[in-house]
Amino acid sequence: MYLIEDTRNQIGKHEIKHAAFDAAGDSVLRCKIPFGDYCLPPRVAVDTKADMAEIAQNIGGTTAEHNRFREELKLAREYGCQLFVLVENEDGIEDLEQVAYWTNPRLAYSDRAINGPQLMKAMKTMQERYGVVFLFCRPAEAAAVIKDLLRGGGEPDA
Repeated sequence: MYLIEDTRNQIGKHEIKHAAFDAAGDSVLRCKIPFGDYCLPPRVAVDTKADMAEIAQNIGGTTAEHNRFREELKLAREYGCQLFVLVENEDGIEDLEQVAYWTNPRLAYSDRAINGPQLMKAMKTMQERYGVVFLFCRPAEAAAVIKDLLRGGGEPDA
């Protein structure tokens, strides 16, 4: 089992509990939580991206950026959380297949920037490996999509 322990819990004052968690094979992640000392990880989480350029940078930017993003996906899977990455965009992209037709503006000045087909392939690979789901919407729709995802734990109805 995975547990989250509030960072305000004093280190060294809860060794008996920590020993019991360790003996049971439980993992404890220290993170600030708004109330209580312990909780379970969320079952559903939504990571929003401001636009296609942001997700392109997360996936096809520097090695450090790519690794940070990948580790976040792996951690969500490890903790049993369904992670949705909601990419807000005004490019008209509504599904993963359409990413292949996106033109990265960075290609105008860098031949090392990721292009649409590469980005789509990388996103599909991440979905298969880590269970993340990439979704797309216009910025004006983002709040409604987030609420639907968090309420239902699945893709939105519309």
